[in-house]
Amino acid sequence: MWSGTPLFPETASTIASRVDALYCFLLAVAVFFTLLIAGLVVVYGIRFRRRSPNGIGTTIRGGAVLEVTWIVIPSLITAVIFVWGASVFFAMSRPPNETLNIYVVGKQWMWKFQHLDGQREINEVHVPLGRVVKLIMTSEDVIHDVFVPAFRVKADVLPGRYTHIWFQATKAGRYHLFCAEYCGTRHSGMIGQVIVMEPAAYQAWLGAGSGEGSLASEGQKLFTDLTCSSCHRPDAQGRGPVLVGLFGKTVTLQNGETVSVDEAYIRESILQPSAKVVAGYQPIMPTFQGTVTEEQLLELVEYVKSLKSSTATPVDDPGRSRERH
Repeated sequence: MWSGTPLFPETASTIASRVDALYCFLLAVAVFFTLLIAGLVVVYGIRFRRRSPNGIGTTIRGGAVLEVTWIVIPSLITAVIFVWGASVFFAMSRPPNETLNIYVVGKQWMWKFQHLDGQREINEVHVPLGRVVKLIMTSEDVIHDVFVPAFRVKADVLPGRYTHIWFQATKAGRYHLFCAEYCGTRHSGMIGQVIVMEPAAYQAWLGAGSGEGSLASEGQKLFTDLTCSSCHRPDAQGRGPVLVGLFGKTVTLQNGETVSVDEAYIRESILQPSAKVVAGYQPIMPTFQGTVTEEQLLELVEYVKSLKSSTATPVDDPGRSRERH
């Protein structure tokens, strides 16, 4: 309701109103009890002040009702805050099933965005209005943090792992993107923009891209160049597991534990292949630590994800990674 003020920046996503409602409630509770307590301190200080130098205060006994009241009421308020806050947190941390995925790599001191169709952007990202967008993020160096005030979304970007946030923009326009984690001397300059476009305009922007291949196709080329297909064969005759249809499944490891095959698991299998070896296979896959960049890791991850279809071509579904991938 106070859009544009420092405490209430523009509201431009579906989750923003829920965050604002919780924030207003917390603010109202804090203001109410601050004024109540400060007022009572003043009133009681005047009413029960010592009226003579020799005055002695009387002992007040009982007051069980008052004690129960100031225990129950704060407990109920904190319970409401917890349940309300948890519901908003779960909504923010669980993206819908169908999302437009965009990869983000943080680096001192810039943001690099990669669209699945192959478009790459620096310090700005184009997204369609009304579409659920999921940012899958990692860092090349130190901890960064993506923060888009108008969308009320914020998450750490960590080296060596993937984190994500999602949003659904409700207004076309340009919105500030900040790094909200001190990351070095030029931290304040690590800013960007989220450009929300009408669906038709967004499709036109995609069509006018750089002409580079999609992340999955680039990942396929890299997969072949690194000779991964010699072990991960689609006919299950290789020394590594078949990768087709692997993403999203749960696999059993040599130690009996199970793990879900997600982006983080694929990344770890490429860089630390002996960390979690799939049952039935030997830890013979070499590490590609220092051989592939973060951008190339994203390409390989997206390629493995694209092998979910059983109709993929043999080149597109070279088998699975030796230990797990």
